[in-house]
Amino acid sequence: MGKLWFNGTIYTMEKEGETVESIFTKDGFIIETGPVARLREKYGNGIEESIDLKGNVLYPGFVDSHMHLIGYGETFIRMDLSEIHNRRNVLHAIEKKVKETPAGHWIIGEGWNENLWDSPEILTRIELDEIAPNHPVMLKRVCRHAVSVNSLALNVARIQEDTPNPEGGIIDRDANGRINGFLQDHAQELIFAVLPKVSEDYIDHALEAGIENAWKRGLVGGHTEDLSYYGGFSRTYRAFKRIIENKKKRFRANLLIHHTVIDDWKKEAGQIPVNEQFIESGAMKIFADGALGGRTALLSHPYADDPSTNGVLIHSLEELTNLVGKARKYDLPVAVHAIGDLAFEYVLRAIEKFPVPAGKRDRLIHAQILRKDLIERAKHLSLILDIQPRFVASDFPWVIERIGKEKMKYDYAWKTLLEEGLHCAGGSDAPIEPADPLLGIHAAVTRTNPNDPDRKVYGEKQRLTVYEAVSLFTKGSAYAICHEHDRGLIKPGYTADFTVLDKDLFKIPEHEILSVNVRITVVNEEKVYEKQHDEKSSQ
Repeated sequence: MGKLWFNGTIYTMEKEGETVESIFTKDGFIIETGPVARLREKYGNGIEESIDLKGNVLYPGFVDSHMHLIGYGETFIRMDLSEIHNRRNVLHAIEKKVKETPAGHWIIGEGWNENLWDSPEILTRIELDEIAPNHPVMLKRVCRHAVSVNSLALNVARIQEDTPNPEGGIIDRDANGRINGFLQDHAQELIFAVLPKVSEDYIDHALEAGIENAWKRGLVGGHTEDLSYYGGFSRTYRAFKRIIENKKKRFRANLLIHHTVIDDWKKEAGQIPVNEQFIESGAMKIFADGALGGRTALLSHPYADDPSTNGVLIHSLEELTNLVGKARKYDLPVAVHAIGDLAFEYVLRAIEKFPVPAGKRDRLIHAQILRKDLIERAKHLSLILDIQPRFVASDFPWVIERIGKEKMKYDYAWKTLLEEGLHCAGGSDAPIEPADPLLGIHAAVTRTNPNDPDRKVYGEKQRLTVYEAVSLFTKGSAYAICHEHDRGLIKPGYTADFTVLDKDLFKIPEHEILSVNVRITVVNEEKVYEKQHDEKSSQ
């Protein structure tokens, strides 16, 4: 018995503007598309349920190609600082949390971003000590490549004035050479190592919150990297099994495997089906560099606003190459975080030495700062660029001063990448950005910041068409994990995963994209979310 979906605009995404009148689905797959009368006649009593789309607009299910699903869920159960755009209010929020928390317990916050404040200086241990003298404090910067901590947290981690920078990390110091509580990239691990171990209930709660909120944004799945952060591979993987399979919180999760837990994955690989319906193993994840916010993304030139540095190389070129070689021994592609052009170059060198296994694709995540020669080299490799269009709205205009206007020709150059024939997938990097594909689509199409009343466009020539932008989150995400044959399109043989919106993205003015509401999210032919009439919209 199957289902008939009709009375709406249904975009196949196989060709620009192509629509079908109705869809017949069965056992989680699309069986046939065509005129509703013909499908009713053909399948007759085989139609168990007819779903009236009520004039809404159906697309292939949106998939976030790069996120941290459990971390995203944590933003709903931890102190979230990402929407506070004033330094004083951030400190007030921390102070309020301190008053509610017993002495000695950790205060953990997420998402602060000094670039949104009137005074864009980082949070330091001095001001945190003033409001939290009896609680260790750790506050993750929005990029998740840096944390600010207070003196008690430094003491717990045994970080002293003579503690050296760990390889691939920076213990920041003030003008007098004293530790200021700002730890970047691998230096964060010194704090993470002493944090209280979270419970399995906590992991489950965060994962469930992440999935349920992803559904509300129209997401049917995500490529997510979580497996090394919550007590190891087995512990975190079991949470995905409990929530997605046992509790039937249906979500197509492609799990990237951080290189630090890849051996654990290998030991248990025999217990993990290669192509589970909702949970599957993905590429081996590696970080090549840091982030632009903390000037740790690795550039081939000094930062324009701080010539003393060109960023941080997380692994030496030899180490990076060896990690790629290890992935190949396990018959895996790699997914490498590379924001700066020099980091991107080093990744290309490594994968050129160790080509990806046949039938698989590497992915270079972010690909924000590039050069023409790097684009040419990438075109000859079996890979996909995993981009986050929303970063345009978040990073401009401050990133221009950081990189230097004269060096920005191939930066955030999504249109150029597509025109050069490179495949791209669209993600959010949630919780760094909201897990909302409409925000990503809007940013890709308009190249503006929604909070800017002047709607200033950053990179007019790099604006994508709506079709190109929607493709990032449908066909692009499917291609990234070699599922272009059964996901990302409305086509017979493809999964019955749908995102239903109340407006037609291809027909409304671009600035109205952010006013569009998700009406229904469908995974495996089942409605996992349906917007109620009295439900308020929120970003």
